[in-house]
Amino acid sequence: MTGTLGLLRFMLRRERFGLPWWLLGATLLVLIQSTQSQTLYGTPEALEKLRHSIGGNTAVIAMSGPTRLLDAIGGEVVFEILGFVSIVVALMSMFLVGRHTRAEEETGRAELLRSARVGKRAPLAAALSLAALANLAVAVLVFAATAGTGLPVGGSLLFGLATAAVGITFAALTALAAQVFENARAVYGAVALVLGAAYVLRAAGDVGNGALSWASPIGWSQRTFPYTGDRWWPLLLALCTSALLVAGAVALLGHRDFGAGLVPPRPGRPTASPALRNAYALAWRLQRGSLIGWAAGLFLLGAAYGSIGDTIEQYFLDNPEVAKFLPGGTADLVDAYLALTVGLSALLAAAYGVAATLRLRGEETSGRAEPVLATATGRGTWLASHLSVSLAGSALVLLTFGLGEGLAYGLTVSDAGQIPRLAAVALAYLPAVWLIVAVVVLVLGWLPRASAALAWVAVGYCAVIALFADSFDLPGWSRRASPFAHTPQVPLDNLGVAPLLVIGLVAASLVAAGYAGLRRRDLGY
Repeated sequence: MTGTLGLLRFMLRRERFGLPWWLLGATLLVLIQSTQSQTLYGTPEALEKLRHSIGGNTAVIAMSGPTRLLDAIGGEVVFEILGFVSIVVALMSMFLVGRHTRAEEETGRAELLRSARVGKRAPLAAALSLAALANLAVAVLVFAATAGTGLPVGGSLLFGLATAAVGITFAALTALAAQVFENARAVYGAVALVLGAAYVLRAAGDVGNGALSWASPIGWSQRTFPYTGDRWWPLLLALCTSALLVAGAVALLGHRDFGAGLVPPRPGRPTASPALRNAYALAWRLQRGSLIGWAAGLFLLGAAYGSIGDTIEQYFLDNPEVAKFLPGGTADLVDAYLALTVGLSALLAAAYGVAATLRLRGEETSGRAEPVLATATGRGTWLASHLSVSLAGSALVLLTFGLGEGLAYGLTVSDAGQIPRLAAVALAYLPAVWLIVAVVVLVLGWLPRASAALAWVAVGYCAVIALFADSFDLPGWSRRASPFAHTPQVPLDNLGVAPLLVIGLVAASLVAAGYAGLRRRDLGY
């Protein structure tokens, strides 16, 4: 354990720019939900209408949580947001532990640290301590956000600790996975798979008799029932499970070679596959796993949104205050709801496009781009290969959302024509998504070191404008800076071709400017 405190200080310094954004995101989700829920359902009559509207809707319960939480306004906040905040906190913990354990060994930086006065278990202990501090900060911030908006103090404290318990559990799970698998990508994939399974088990349990929810860390946190039952003992399940996972990680650490995992990597082919004949094929091969994951996730999300499309009109009629947040208000409730959900999917597709495009910078800084560019592949082809993945992949992600929503909604209203209709509606947002990708190419060409930060700031800005512009009463110029503000809100609005063409031309211009910057600068800097 020698050197643990020094490593922890070093890790905190490395995370001083990234970690606050995770904390800010989780806090804002809770703060906005708490404020809006108390505004919309602050009276017993409004809360009773809400219980009547969604208490028997299995799709809403599967997305949110157990209906017992709807007995109090604080519980309604937990019902709406805890499942989503748990995913954010779990991913934060996964990346914190994975980046400072397995990723450090994979890149060789851990070997340099271990050559100093650093014990064998110190990096693992420091990474887990970092995750524990981050989740403690989450607990404090969630408590402050809910208690500060007028919710009971006891329930707010339990809400914060229940949120942090999910993060601590997945931090411990990541520590264990880091001993099993040899590369960080496999670690993240395994933990993300468990996270998805935890959400599905929680959803199935809440819709059924509740038994399956006890197999999910998210279910444990929700069944503390903040504000409606204040049960503290489910937190012990998270703590005991985390302790067992950490003990397993420590034990496995002593039984593996440094830099290796317990599961040996599969031997590669003696010769390259014909599918890797050029830079385009290589880029698709490198990113196919993440694309499949994003497409599957968006399809399921679309199916979840579409499954409640037939009941959404009655819900908004029972809760007219909520309809104010829909584009177009109450004029056409179903199409307004569909426009809102497709707009949200476009933001997620933009996030995928940013992640796929930033892979260029990862290949560049890791040195893997050099062998590719040492061949007859030029910089333009190298850029175009990864750009083809982000552009076509974001289109595929949007299309799968539309297909999922159209399939689920079409089944509920017995109309198969909703499938091609909503698929086309989703693709109407594609030019705006491509414009965000083009911004990433621009900053990669001219400001490569700041490219990741600027790219995610652009996505975050568009998300704030799309979701909270009306709530925050933002000025008109700030809304017009988002490409989604210039996209017709189909199916609520008629599809206009002219604004989409303008957005497309601006995106093409930004890509050309980004390529010009890439040609002029040195790679790897």
